[in-house]
Amino acid sequence: MGKNRLEAFSDGVIAILITIMVLELKVPHGDRLDTLGPLIPVFLGYVLSFVYVGIYWNNHHHLLHTLHKVTGPILWANLHLLFWLSLIPFTTGWMGENHFTAVPCALYGVVMLMCAIAYWLLQQAIMAAQGADSLLRRAVGRDWKGNASPLAYLAAIPLSFWSPVLATSLYVLVALVWLVPDRRIEHVLD
Repeated sequence: MGKNRLEAFSDGVIAILITIMVLELKVPHGDRLDTLGPLIPVFLGYVLSFVYVGIYWNNHHHLLHTLHKVTGPILWANLHLLFWLSLIPFTTGWMGENHFTAVPCALYGVVMLMCAIAYWLLQQAIMAAQGADSLLRRAVGRDWKGNASPLAYLAAIPLSFWSPVLATSLYVLVALVWLVPDRRIEHVLD
């Protein structure tokens, strides 16, 4: 199988996830600015998750550019990643509706951790399919961001029960680190 079908399916799922997240922003009753106040936590959760989904979409796009053929393990690893990404709208909505309280923040961290693990498993499946001479393996290298992110999520999950604000700050920090464009794959492809 070629990579185009895998990429199109993944892009479609990710587009649906963003659509589901924006539907959580309910239109307030009233025409004054103060009617928007209760939506602020939901909106902030949406922004954070939109950035995360965008980061995954961007990196997934680059990841698939290293593929020449799609194997069964790659298909399953990709589906595994999409499963965890599909839980982002739920945890985002729950976190925003409950004003970033402990349990929703912790569950958000669990989902982010599982997304990171699933992405790593997809990378491993691609590198295994490419063999010892893996283009992706050369591009990824030591991958400090990929290694540090799950550690930050692991720290934020229990931290949510002590200080949801600090836990959320860790989620924001990880997102900010990933907003810096990762050009490793582009450089190897050139």
